Formats: sequence, C-alpha cells, structure tokens
Amino acid sequence: MDWEAPPRPAELTETRLIEAILDGRFPVKSNLPAERELSTQLGVTRPTLREALQRMARDGWIEIRHGRPTRVRDYWLEGNLGVLGSIARHQNHIPPDFVPNLLVVRRSLAPAYTRIAVERQPMRVAELLQNYPDLDDSPQTFTIADWELHHNLTITSGNPVFTLILNGFSDLYQSMWSKYFTLPEARAHSRDFYHDLLAAARAEDPDTAESVTRRVMADSLDLWQIAASCQREDNP
Repeated sequence: MDWEAPPRPAELTETRLIEAILDGRFPVKSNLPAERELSTQLGVTRPTLREALQRMARDGWIEIRHGRPTRVRDYWLEGNLGVLGSIARHQNHIPPDFVPNLLVVRRSLAPAYTRIAVERQPMRVAELLQNYPDLDDSPQTFTIADWELHHNLTITSGNPVFTLILNGFSDLYQSMWSKYFTLPEARAHSRDFYHDLLAAARAEDPDTAESVTRRVMADSLDLWQIAASCQREDNP
C-alpha cells in the first residue's frame, strides 16, 4: 500500500505563515518579526523557518532583505502564479473577491483553449462530449464531468500552459463547483452548453465553439453569485 508522506516541518510553517498573511495578522507591506522571535512563535527551528521563508520569497509572498526586516509583499501586485496556487489551496482563508476574479479570468481563458481544441481536433472534442447528454443530474456528477471536460480541452488545445494554469486550481475548482452545481439552473445551463459545444465540434466550427463557451462563462459568473448567496443564507 502507498502511504502519503506527512507534510514536512517547512511546509507546515509555510502554510501557517501564508494563512497569517491572508488573515491579515501579517498585513501587506508590514515587516515580519525577527527570525529568532518568529521561530519561537511558530515553535520551529530557525533552519526550518529559513527554508519556509525562502519558499515564500520564491512565490512572491515576502521579500527577504539582508540586514533589514523581511517585508510582506503586496501579493496581488508583486506575486506570481505560485501565489495563486497557494491561495487556491487555502480555501478557508480565501479573500471574498478571489472566486469572482478567478471566474473573470476563466471567462477569458476557456473560450481560447476551447476554440483551439476544436480547430486542432474537432472529433476528439466530440468524443469527449459524447456521453455528456446523459449525465446523471447530481452536483457531484456535474462537478467531476465539468472538470474533466475543461482539463481535456486544455490538453487537446496543445498548449500546456493552459493545462498548468487549470491544474493550479484543481482543489478549489472541485470545492467551488460542487457548490455551484447545487443550483438546478446551473446544471441545466451547463447541459445546454455541452449540447451546443458537441454540435459545434461535430460541425468542425471553432467560431461557434468559442462563442458558446464565452457565453456560458459569462453566465456562470452570475450563477455563482446566486449559489454563493444561497450558501451564506444556509450558513449565517
């Protein structure tokens, strides 16, 4: 049996520091405590802390300044894709506007990789969608199916950067879309999308594939706001 290795001390330390930044305990543009003090607060050795700080500096969370305090970067302006991946993994500490902003980016990316996929391999896209008209009408089924479709579309596009970006949000995607697909209208809307995209792929029509994807991405942002509102009402 394969056992999952437990997180290393530096990884746990990095997680705690990132959560402290996201929660505002270490605000943007503030300085972290001195290394000796911070290692004591976290209950780790200084080498472990240094390793965690180096990882965070690489991703754009902090700026290590020799001879001066370590500064918390404005990660929205100074971070990189490593920051996005980290935020996606810390779902209980996500800023309130993160998911809507992510959906806006998805609205730009998805039509592009879908169009390219249909241009390159229309029959492969049709093959991916052939069983989608018969999806079981459950949130879990739609969540898994939607992820698999978009993941495969990025692969079929032939541009691995699309796939890498999408993979960075795998865990968040599953969590977010399981809430989204609790709405019957969201499932019905996606079912229509799968039908229209299948028709476009069979017709080898990348223009239509792009336009129907753009439309469903725009509508999904509005539906997500409804799903999130329902979630807040159920969990006041």
